[in-house]
Amino acid sequence: MNLSVGLVGFPNVGKSTLFNALLGRAVADASNYPFCTIEPNVGIVEVTDKRLEILKRITEETEGLENGFKVIPAAVEFVDIAGLVAGASKGEGLGNKFLSHIRDVDAIALVLRDFADSNVIRSGSITPKEDKEILMTELAIKDLDTVTESMGRLTGKSKSPAFSKEDREKLSVLEKVRDNLDKGNTGVLGL
Repeated sequence: MNLSVGLVGFPNVGKSTLFNALLGRAVADASNYPFCTIEPNVGIVEVTDKRLEILKRITEETEGLENGFKVIPAAVEFVDIAGLVAGASKGEGLGNKFLSHIRDVDAIALVLRDFADSNVIRSGSITPKEDKEILMTELAIKDLDTVTESMGRLTGKSKSPAFSKEDREKLSVLEKVRDNLDKGNTGVLGL
């Protein structure tokens, strides 16, 4: 798989609806109640590009090949992850289960609600900006927990002969990540 992207947001913001739109078919249940999605929905979308067939034809002509190879386009795996709630890093909602699904993806796409519909059950704040801040805080708290645990393991190992130069470098990077997370920096860490 070339890339996996997790769709992350509060319950009922449109993650499953977006997931279905990206796949071009209804795969995920997009019902109007919190935690309609519990286990992640996974779908693969090929990134089609007409230029690939042109490149194939040019290569076949140049190399004297006739149907010498098959064109395999890049693909993106989308993962529709259950809705996050404030306090997830402390176990609220699906908590750690939800956050572990995020760890399995290469990139995160935040899905934020910016529509008003009294018929849609809503959790979170009333603005996309506030929702984003809550989501980023929950993710940063979980990252901080993970970094702290990793640092603890390496620090415990630091007095043994098995503590390598690579371990020392990992610990140094983890310290920088921790310091940035402590300062509330959830974007580019400047390492």
